[in-house]
Amino acid sequence: MSKKNIEDVVRSSLETYFRDLRGTEPGNLHDMVVRTVEKPLLEIVMKHAEDNQSRAAQWLGLNRNTLRKKLTEHHLL
Repeated sequence: MSKKNIEDVVRSSLETYFRDLRGTEPGNLHDMVVRTVEKPLLEIVMKHAEDNQSRAAQWLGLNRNTLRKKLTEHHLL
């Protein structure tokens, strides 16, 4: 899946989310989207990195300690 396809999926999901709100204003939307996307991203990268945190951190462009913190926050450790 290309970057464009991922953007289209996110865009479509957000449009659906706003439609489902039926005029109600969302709260803390940025945090919700980041957390929703971040967990599956971490799961898939860790799987493909064969649970090698150093390799996964490199692929993600993160410091290994930052990756470990995010894995802990998402209960993936």
